[in-house]
Amino acid sequence: MNIDFNKNKDGLVPVIIQDDRTLQVLMLGYMNEEAFEKTKNEGIVTFFSRSKNRLWTKGEESGNFLKVKNIAVDCDQDTILVKAIPTNVVCHTGSFSCFGDKDSKGFLYELEEKIAQRIDEKTEGSYTYSLFQRGINKMAQKVGEEAVELVIEAKDNKDDLFKNEAADLLYHFLILLKAKNFTLENIEEILKKRNQ
Repeated sequence: MNIDFNKNKDGLVPVIIQDDRTLQVLMLGYMNEEAFEKTKNEGIVTFFSRSKNRLWTKGEESGNFLKVKNIAVDCDQDTILVKAIPTNVVCHTGSFSCFGDKDSKGFLYELEEKIAQRIDEKTEGSYTYSLFQRGINKMAQKVGEEAVELVIEAKDNKDDLFKNEAADLLYHFLILLKAKNFTLENIEEILKKRNQ
């Protein structure tokens, strides 16, 4: 892996940090050759801090480290992409990402937000809101029905039907999460803990 640390007079190259699991862009920092070698050797992201004028391991004060999963260099060999697993929030403001919590989390999060909006705004004529109005038992029953339908389709070789049932299950699960006052992030946290 060749990186052109001499391209800029200060010997620094930009480093994009991306969540390895969600591909969300988390932050931008800079590395010199020493910071890059330390990052490679230790498996924890270390930058060259321009404000501190020294090597700075992300998380050395906060404990919010970035565990390296993969390192790539762009075609011009002057920008680094690090896919990492954050141990906690990344931004000093308390946001998960320096680009905001909602940025680049994926369509399921957009759908979750749309479901919440339809329920919170009591959108008349909305299937989501009408199901919500029928109560927790009906929502839970619907999730069960969709799960059974997914299992049935899994046994056949009709991929389109299987994918559609999987989508139905996810959609109804999101409605049930909202009814229980939980979010995808709450479920993600449990999965992250199990994966440590």
